[in-house]
Amino acid sequence: MSDPVAGLPRWRQPVIAFAAGLLVALSMPPWGWWPLAVVGVALFGWAVDTADTTDAADAADTGPSRSRRAIAGFAFGVGWMYLATAWMWFLTVPGYLVACLWFSVLHAAAAAIAPTGRWGPIGRAAAHTLAEALRFVFPFGGVPLASLAISQAGGPLLALAPVGGALLLTWFVFQVGFALPSLLRIAANSVARRDEHVDPLGVFTAIVAVLVALIAVVAPTGSDRVDLEPLTVAAVQGGGEQGTTALDVPSSLVTERHLEATRAIVPDDDLDLVVWPENGIDVDGEPFTESAEYELVAAEAARLGVPLSVGVTIDSEYSEHPVDDSFVNAQVLVMPDGEVAGWYEKVQIVPFGEYVPLRGLLEAMGAPLENVASDATEGQGPALLPLAYGGTEIDIGVMISWEVFFGDRGRAADDGALLINPTNGASYTWTILQTQQIASSRLRAAETGRWVVQVSPTGFSAFVSPDGEVFDRTDVSERAVITRDIPLRQGTTWYSATGDWPWRILPVFVLVAATLLTNRDRRRARAIDPPTS
Repeated sequence: MSDPVAGLPRWRQPVIAFAAGLLVALSMPPWGWWPLAVVGVALFGWAVDTADTTDAADAADTGPSRSRRAIAGFAFGVGWMYLATAWMWFLTVPGYLVACLWFSVLHAAAAAIAPTGRWGPIGRAAAHTLAEALRFVFPFGGVPLASLAISQAGGPLLALAPVGGALLLTWFVFQVGFALPSLLRIAANSVARRDEHVDPLGVFTAIVAVLVALIAVVAPTGSDRVDLEPLTVAAVQGGGEQGTTALDVPSSLVTERHLEATRAIVPDDDLDLVVWPENGIDVDGEPFTESAEYELVAAEAARLGVPLSVGVTIDSEYSEHPVDDSFVNAQVLVMPDGEVAGWYEKVQIVPFGEYVPLRGLLEAMGAPLENVASDATEGQGPALLPLAYGGTEIDIGVMISWEVFFGDRGRAADDGALLINPTNGASYTWTILQTQQIASSRLRAAETGRWVVQVSPTGFSAFVSPDGEVFDRTDVSERAVITRDIPLRQGTTWYSATGDWPWRILPVFVLVAATLLTNRDRRRARAIDPPTS
């Protein structure tokens, strides 16, 4: 039985936390209304702060017990993750269930360790930011899907990306959301002219938010190169059905679709580069330059008089770093004279998509692994393709598919004057992942101060400006060639210079400080009003 004065009954707290998670999920593309992320976090914080406290350790404690906070955090994670990553159900049901369970456990742990009381909004924001920082890198290199940063790609908070990337965006949303109930109470008290003590933490949080916003205004975002004309780029989307795998659609058909779309391009002196998506070509048992596909691509490059950047899947023994019984996923630059002038092999490969972690164990358990018959090998070279242009040489930064979800891969490519993201979304049902990938391209563009060219065989393909604006987005499954003059860029943003490390370390210090201050407040409260036996 709950104390009638204490707040929410026990059963309502996880229900409201679950609803809060759903609001966060609905802030993501494709539903995406970015303020819902702040509202969802605020509702979750309110549910924790106003819960029944009859199980608190003593009178000096505030808020529910750690176990109840963990349950609320778990419910919040379930509402958020299972909806926002629902596309995974059609790819791997066990992977979907386990991955979202892991995400939810992280937020359960964050809710449990975060302090309560007046320091709660600050400590809680830091704790949940650390949960996100962990899932960005662990396990299997990280799974940074359906993040709060993705939800903000279409909103004004994207201006924070050049300062601190996805983690600063995440922390800011958590901090504003968790502080919002306190700020609303302050506003209500002010309107009602109540003579009540005003908690300074709400005011402090508001001041910090304003300062961070001002910093974002003055932070460097790169600049156009005035010594070079814009690069005219054509992105080729061959078209085809969504929700298919390599077992359903022969690779030769994918190649032919892109060749047909490319053949529709009329030679033009203003055209400078043609980009194909990931996996546009699959070469088996021979070097790329000895394949029939190479001859066809080289012929198109010669006809158009411009380089073609094409996605090639090839046996690792013919790659830059050979490994037996493996393959690589590469982006290759073929010049009009047939020279292969650039070759980048994907570094951040997809767990259970391009390789199977714990393959031996899973095979022993009888897990169906036929969609990933062999494992990809990670690339080791720089994420750049050199291109002669305007009497000099520029670099094209490359993030292949999955890599665009990782800020570090954008940083690895930002020496380029522009970035390309050849991808393959054909395997995914619905458009949840595809729209979130466009949002990730917006994040990487803003973080690095570079234009991003995203090109997919079945959609979405688009051009993204350094301020996150999307141009010429194609429809799903259509055949299309989109062309745009891309200003070449230079300069380094703060995020490009520092990466994620400051935003992994600072929340630790903030969480520790908030916890120590909470413990101090409890000791003082016990000294004034010791618990009765």
